[in-house]
Amino acid sequence: MTETKLRDDICRFGRSLFERGLTPGSSGNISLRLDDGGWLVTPTNASLGFLDPARISRLDAQGRLTSGDAPTKEIPLHTALYQTRAEARAIVHLHSTHAVALSMLPEIDPKAVLPPMTPYYLMRAGQTALVSYHRPGDPAVVVAIKGLAGRYSSVLLANHGPVVAGETLEAAVFATEELEETARLYLLLRGLNPRYLSPEQVADLVRVFGISLPEQDEHHH
Repeated sequence: MTETKLRDDICRFGRSLFERGLTPGSSGNISLRLDDGGWLVTPTNASLGFLDPARISRLDAQGRLTSGDAPTKEIPLHTALYQTRAEARAIVHLHSTHAVALSMLPEIDPKAVLPPMTPYYLMRAGQTALVSYHRPGDPAVVVAIKGLAGRYSSVLLANHGPVVAGETLEAAVFATEELEETARLYLLLRGLNPRYLSPEQVADLVRVFGISLPEQDEHHH
């Protein structure tokens, strides 16, 4: 896929996410890893709804800006996830309302912020780990993400928002949306004693669809 097409895709998906209220103002950022080891990254203080393909930041393999506007300040989040997820080619980070709300609840499990509610959440996002609160730009968040050892393709930063990796930009966007919708379901059902998927139903999904979940990975180690 040409770099021009990739730039257009970033703008197209960014606009879609913004217009549906999934990341307000100038929040959120998107990155794509290129074949030469460099990246395309959305610029700092840029609204995902109004991106210009020509001004998207182009970084070389060492992270130096080679063209476009200055990149998002949240580059370290992207770097950390890429370094632990070798197959990842795209990362989406949003400040989506329901996922951020979920990140503040006292009862959530840091190893799996959501229970197994729907097949599609497990198929698209797998499981999501909680990373404790760090101020934006704090290098300690990189250490926290690397500490997950690549077992998770999606993490939820407490009081901040989700960071989701995918093998394509479309996959990363769809997984992020699935995480947000499942967080919304969780909040709607909180306190109502809903029926979640049973361990047997989860095992069936893992077997049939080849889903890799962190617990399965740990059992194999």
